Amino acid sequence: MTEIHTLRLLRHWHEDDVPFMAEINADPRAMRWVGDGSVIEADTTAEDVERWEEEWDEEGFGLFAIELLGSGELIGFTGLSVAEFFPEVSPGVAIGWRLGPQFWGQGYASEAAHATLEFALQDRGLDRVVAVPRTGDPASENVARKLGMAPERETDHPAYGVPLTVHAIDLTEYQA
Repeated sequence: MTEIHTLRLLRHWHEDDVPFMAEINADPRAMRWVGDGSVIEADTTAEDVERWEEEWDEEGFGLFAIELLGSGELIGFTGLSVAEFFPEVSPGVAIGWRLGPQFWGQGYASEAAHATLEFALQDRGLDRVVAVPRTGDPASENVARKLGMAPERETDHPAYGVPLTVHAIDLTEYQA
């Protein structure tokens, strides 16, 4: 089982993580910049967590649960996924993150995403990784910038029509 240790623990999902992730997904502040901005129901969160774990088996990577060391508290996720929903970057691999609002502004997303990017490029041998935040989401754009990702283009979400900015980095640009 793949785990990454930083000041936090990036790990696979446990069944008892679902209620905590469902709480994050039910918070309109956390979901404002995700998809069409709607909150996600608990049943859908449970299905998502199951799908995220299946992606580990299928792809050799997936979304990590972010756990605070010491308290064991789940604060959100970061990780990699095949961008199937977004044909413009397929078969690209996207890095993403989502944290509970009470954990914003403390460097957790940047730290976890940096460790995930290093995992993608060095351990999994990926040549290129993209991030596709909603245009105008300053926090996610800041994380992408901190990762060394450069904005490539703007486009619209294929299902929701909201504007997105495609950021990318390849192995030749990455500096650990």
